[in-house]
Amino acid sequence: MKKALCLICVCMAFFTGCGSLPYDMAYDTGSKISSFNVVSGQDRNVAKTFASGLCVVTEDVTDDENVDMEHVAAAVLFDLNSREVLYSKSAHEILHPASLTKVMTALVALQHGSLDQQLTATPTVNITEAGAQLCGLKSGDSMTLDQALRILLVYSANDVAMLIAENIGGTVENFVEMMNREARRLGATNTHFANPHGLTEEEHYTTAYDLYLILNEAVKYETFNEIIQMSSYQTTYFDKNGKEKTFDKTTTNLFVRGDYQPPANVNVIGGKTGTTKAAGHCLMLFSRDSGGAPYISVILGSEGTETLYREMTDLLDEINK
Repeated sequence: MKKALCLICVCMAFFTGCGSLPYDMAYDTGSKISSFNVVSGQDRNVAKTFASGLCVVTEDVTDDENVDMEHVAAAVLFDLNSREVLYSKSAHEILHPASLTKVMTALVALQHGSLDQQLTATPTVNITEAGAQLCGLKSGDSMTLDQALRILLVYSANDVAMLIAENIGGTVENFVEMMNREARRLGATNTHFANPHGLTEEEHYTTAYDLYLILNEAVKYETFNEIIQMSSYQTTYFDKNGKEKTFDKTTTNLFVRGDYQPPANVNVIGGKTGTTKAAGHCLMLFSRDSGGAPYISVILGSEGTETLYREMTDLLDEINK
């Protein structure tokens, strides 16, 4: 009888975790709010909160009297030091990102490549979509990763995105999977990339909040911060015969270019622009106030260039409130 009782106790301990406290999960890993991440490890009972050092949005936070966001799909403004949500509209709505995608492309390339690495173009750089922004790469052209990243972020060249992806990832498809893995690592669980440039595809989407997570990681890299501040970029690369080809373009960011001015006491460091028919006009920025405190702002789905920059100016003005 004693042996039978002991056996019953052992079985109960095995199946019920006898002697251990229950671990209740305060969140659902399938939630549409991507503000956490469950960290797997040897001890599966341990859940490490992902958002402890991040801004977290669960509902809209708006200032309708002073910020006109009527003509945008989504907008956010975050104080990175205090982790305060200064403004949020539809932060978790799934939308097309257009060329804001290229921030993730640059981030993955910086993580896995070296700036002096030579990249050589193949026919995959041949993008034929009407209106797509291109550097004009041809098969056999070559440049360093450093050059490619500057053309990517300053001029938003889609063919250069393909050049980076194929050379860093081995194939474009593998690089895109690297982008998706990085998105999951960052907790950007409402994001899925289908390409490295942001031209419209059905399974290529993100949210304003997820873009904040991605830019928040990218600005940790000195090279990224340097590039997004550039008002123009000039360089020389080579074709398949070793002949020089010249690149000389200004930035697509009209704040950095000086065409639009941010509010007083706000310094726009840089960011990324994006425009497609499906995505509308998009912009995300890394900025600092007069005391040097950092902020990230994102607008998706604005109806035009002038509207976009007016709305972003209104949004940045919340920093001064």
